Amino acid sequence: MSYQNIDASLSAADMKIIKTAFDTVLKKLPFLVSLTPQERMATFKAGPDSTSFVQNALTAAQDHPTILPISFSIPGFKKDVDLFTALTELGTLADSVASQIDDTRMAVGGEAMQEAAQVYKYVKTAAQTTPGLKPVAEQLGERFRRAGERKPAASAEE
Repeated sequence: MSYQNIDASLSAADMKIIKTAFDTVLKKLPFLVSLTPQERMATFKAGPDSTSFVQNALTAAQDHPTILPISFSIPGFKKDVDLFTALTELGTLADSVASQIDDTRMAVGGEAMQEAAQVYKYVKTAAQTTPGLKPVAEQLGERFRRAGERKPAASAEE
């Protein structure tokens, strides 16, 4: 793995600040929409690779307005192009942050699952001789019964 054991935490205050920052982003983008699957399929696709095409088309429209029908709004087109460009930049940034959050969550989750599996193993062993631990072992074991009777990953110490 390309990372060291992650030893970090987020305070409640930091979580509140981060959530407020996301809320601020959403408030600054009140025009965001959520498309249905049908709307996504019906929409003409313009991804990040379409930016130069859209920019070049805007330049052509601005340089040759007489070839366009009177009903075509060049200022409206420019506004759409500018927003598309800005949202593409923000989307790339958001995708990068989301990817890092997801990768870190996965890495830390993997660490936590390994540690939890160790605890489960010790609880199961101790439940054989320690009164009151059997219900704890059964509760912890539920996770593996729900997952199709998979056994917890063996620890590196075994």
